[in-house]
Amino acid sequence: MIVFFCYFFLVNCIAFILIAYDKQLAIRNKNRISEKALLIWVALGGTIGSSLAMSIFRHKTSKKSYLWKLAGIVILQILTVFGIFYFVLLTL
Repeated sequence: MIVFFCYFFLVNCIAFILIAYDKQLAIRNKNRISEKALLIWVALGGTIGSSLAMSIFRHKTSKKSYLWKLAGIVILQILTVFGIFYFVLLTL
């Protein structure tokens, strides 16, 4: 269980840092981190870190296509968690 929490913490920290770094790259008109890379970290479990960074740095908050993809990943994550808990309850 502790491994799960360490993984979750690490992935969210990385997602947070990537959003912050991408914001700095955008400000400086440098080559950016791809949306695909950012969304992969969200899909790996960095939803909270990514969302927090988006709010703090006001980055990617007006890009509707990114927000739709983020919302889709969040919905899939919620359904997966509910599915796992439902399966566990059935086996008890």
